[in-house]
Amino acid sequence: MTMANEKISIRFFNEREVRAVWDEINSKWWFSVLDIVGVLNSQDDYEKNRNYWKYLKAKLKKEGHQLGSITTQFKLSAPDGKKRLSNVLDYEQVIELAKNFPNNKSATFIQWFTYSDETIDGKSKTKAYALFESSLLDSIEVGTISGLKQIHAYLFGGLYDFAGKIRTVNISKNGFKFATAEFLPQTLEHIQNMSENTFEQIADKYVEMNVAHPFREGNGRATRIWLDLMLKKNLKKCVDWSKINKKAYLETMTQSVTDSSPIKQLLKNALTDKINDREMFMKGIDYSYYYEEAE
Repeated sequence: MTMANEKISIRFFNEREVRAVWDEINSKWWFSVLDIVGVLNSQDDYEKNRNYWKYLKAKLKKEGHQLGSITTQFKLSAPDGKKRLSNVLDYEQVIELAKNFPNNKSATFIQWFTYSDETIDGKSKTKAYALFESSLLDSIEVGTISGLKQIHAYLFGGLYDFAGKIRTVNISKNGFKFATAEFLPQTLEHIQNMSENTFEQIADKYVEMNVAHPFREGNGRATRIWLDLMLKKNLKKCVDWSKINKKAYLETMTQSVTDSSPIKQLLKNALTDKINDREMFMKGIDYSYYYEEAE
């Protein structure tokens, strides 16, 4: 597997560091297995963590568990400073490993990994909450690329090096390739110039932006706020996201590439005039981030 040579350190459990690598091709993070093992065992010794992973991997393989056959590797810096090929797991696999870990710390870790404010999503979500009270909310250029970049930079500033920056690499998800990076500037200019006077026009603009996926990560969370700001400005409405089922949302957004009518109907049925309601905004953030959580 080819992955970008980029590393980010995320502090997780009891001040122990977990290394994560960004995979540009699949648009997701991969986490060091040995770091996860160290966290779950409260162990800082590199060799002990490596030996324990060998034991656990063999045990899982013997039991017929797919985690026992992990082959995804990436070069990570070892304690001696040398780069060595290391096993890595994606988000779902980390959760699966924790569930199958033979000690009583896994439940606490899973909660921490999924919801903690120390995770990237946790920190970003806290920033999203603060956006309601931020003066930035009133200064964002509604419906523009510049405005979307402002939102993304606010949500992910200090968390991703590419916060607020339009991607220059091609990305895909579940086999679907988003707008080609080479023509992304022209695509975004076209989207920016789309009308936003009616609900249909605003929804079309939102769908097109989803297909464009201008950032390497965090597109959904940023564009849902972008959508609500357009609705608020032009129609005095916003989406009550709590009325939209996660599975239905994800399915209709995927379908919108060829048929946008289902997602439009879903959004239209959830419109509310509570555009200045703090609880509505906070609830919207909760659901927006929930949509991004792995099952």
